[in-house]
Amino acid sequence: MSGKQPVIIVLICTVLLALAAGSASAQMAGTVTDVEQSVGSTGKVDWTTGMITAVGIGAPPAQPANAAQARAMAERAAQVVALRNLLEAVKGVRVDSATTVENFMVTSDVIKTEVSGFIQGAMPIDKKYMSDGSVEVTVGMRLTGALADTLLPKGLATPSTPLTAPSGATAAPGQLYTGLIVDARGLGVRPAMAPKILNEDGKEVYGSAWVSRDFAVREGMVGYLKDPVAAQANPRVTDKPMMVKALKVSGDARVDTVISNADAAALQSAAQNLNMLQKCRVIILVD
Repeated sequence: MSGKQPVIIVLICTVLLALAAGSASAQMAGTVTDVEQSVGSTGKVDWTTGMITAVGIGAPPAQPANAAQARAMAERAAQVVALRNLLEAVKGVRVDSATTVENFMVTSDVIKTEVSGFIQGAMPIDKKYMSDGSVEVTVGMRLTGALADTLLPKGLATPSTPLTAPSGATAAPGQLYTGLIVDARGLGVRPAMAPKILNEDGKEVYGSAWVSRDFAVREGMVGYLKDPVAAQANPRVTDKPMMVKALKVSGDARVDTVISNADAAALQSAAQNLNMLQKCRVIILVD
């Protein structure tokens, strides 16, 4: 009996490692409830996890010296194609209602060089070996961190003057919230790195002018989810978020949302709420 114990322990450890690896892979790949968008030929942006991925397929050489060389060359070819597709995908990511990453790269050689460098450092997420000897590689990178640091405005600051309620609007003065959830389902909202939330008069309630750059780079300006229950339990907005319904989208890009003047006034009726906005504690619900 004792001789079998080491074998059992090894088997248990192997199973646990496999489960852990599968869990990590699933987390990187996202779930069916995540907000996903196709970009480029094989690219995908998961706006819920903040990951952008792309796939590349590489074939082995026609006459390899041996099986090991064939696999290695197929892997290398797949990696090259995946990185090229990832660059194409990143270019298609919308930064705000007026700009994509490609727009920045066309107008700035510095940004073009930095983004291209980030692509080369993208991490492999998955690798599949086909029966014909070809290899499929998936690579990915985060929209937050270095990429956001390059693309978001350098001088972000929080305005000192909050909006005031319009005449006749009712609000609960001084109501404190730990986050903001904007329900924009049914409006065809398109995710972006730096969306704006406007009031009915077109004034900015939330956007790049309202946030701390450190938080925006590290956390992203907003989180995108589909499920309102999951949103209310999300640590981004902690335990007492304000839930408002978006009235419509603004602009052809369908990135910015509009909320009522009364909701805007209620949100900005206390300094603590402005501090919450500064820390990017905002979630937008989309379809």
